[in-house]
Amino acid sequence: MKKQILILLTVGLSLVSKSQTIEEYYTLAAQNNPGLQAKYKSFEASLQKAAQVSSLPDPILSFAYFISPVETRVGPQQARFSLRQMFPWFGSLKVQEEGARLLAEAQYQEFLDARNKLYYQVAAAYYPLFELKRISHLQAENIKILSSYKDIATLKFQNGKAEMIDVLRVDIMLKDASTNLSILKQKSTALESRFNALLNRPEAEAIALPDSLFVAKTPEAYHKDSLLLSNPLMDQLSLKIAAAKASEKAAVKNGLPQLGLGLDYVLTGQRPDVQLSDNGKDAIMPMISVSLPIFRKKYKAARREAQLRQESFTLQQEDLANRLNASYDMLWFQIQEQLELISLYKGQIQSSQQSLNLLIKAYANSSKDFEEVLRMQQQLLKYQELKASALSQYYIAQAELNYLTAKNQ
Repeated sequence: MKKQILILLTVGLSLVSKSQTIEEYYTLAAQNNPGLQAKYKSFEASLQKAAQVSSLPDPILSFAYFISPVETRVGPQQARFSLRQMFPWFGSLKVQEEGARLLAEAQYQEFLDARNKLYYQVAAAYYPLFELKRISHLQAENIKILSSYKDIATLKFQNGKAEMIDVLRVDIMLKDASTNLSILKQKSTALESRFNALLNRPEAEAIALPDSLFVAKTPEAYHKDSLLLSNPLMDQLSLKIAAAKASEKAAVKNGLPQLGLGLDYVLTGQRPDVQLSDNGKDAIMPMISVSLPIFRKKYKAARREAQLRQESFTLQQEDLANRLNASYDMLWFQIQEQLELISLYKGQIQSSQQSLNLLIKAYANSSKDFEEVLRMQQQLLKYQELKASALSQYYIAQAELNYLTAKNQ
């Protein structure tokens, strides 16, 4: 099992250390997640199947005791030991071993898909935590700004340069902001618990998060070249098709005769009434046997079963290819959508900040349009929060695209 995990993104975090952080979480999840460990154990268990199907059947040793000894010329036969070994038709064990090996490889591809899916789940839980951290910070800053506005409005009211309604307006917004921040803190506990559960560690374990994220435009047809070529689920179905072909060959060979070799050893007692050179000599009898597979129905059914499985896996592969292509196109749209939104919100934040600065200056000079100052402050906050959400959604879509194209392998 690979220990080093690479995440291939065309985006960069603000600091290299932040990028390494999520990779470390991928590694922790791969090492500690019980669901993924169970998948790997299933793969290891499937490896043991090859040794089972490629071994000869156990030899049969039998013993018979003659209650009434069979009299022969050289003495009475008293007991018999028999040893039998059957041998399947030439190549039967090899093709069965090949089928079991292919199924084990298919099980490993299932493990790889589960691992890649776990990486996506980690990212899908990690980036909402970044979003929550960023929005909580914005709300805390918003409370500080509103508090300063309240102080200014109160001072102007005391000096007779503003009305009490300005103080009340900002006080209402302060209460809303404080409540929102409290809710965000409660939500953080739930999100941290979900994230730590993926890493199989205590739910209150500290999580390192970046302070900011930056994006670069994703190149056209990002990773689509490997969408069907290296996807573990596609590889798994290809291996299952090959295993089903091996099962078909095995069914044909199982319908051929089996050869058996054996040896009988008969204990013979001595005759007391005569003098013979071979008196009481034990008998040894080599034996050859051949099975007669005349009941053909089960062999035909086994072969037909293998053929139907090949058809089923082929159709599943075609269906999976269609779903992968459709999902890719939808994810590609989501990534481009979030890029446009991020660009939009960045421009809106700049414009809103400029407008807010002008409104604050006008209010300081004339004590008018305080309501417009508050409205612009909330508009600025909204665009800042929307940008944080768009960044989170962008990275989540990027992580899902990596899962889809198996770029985390």
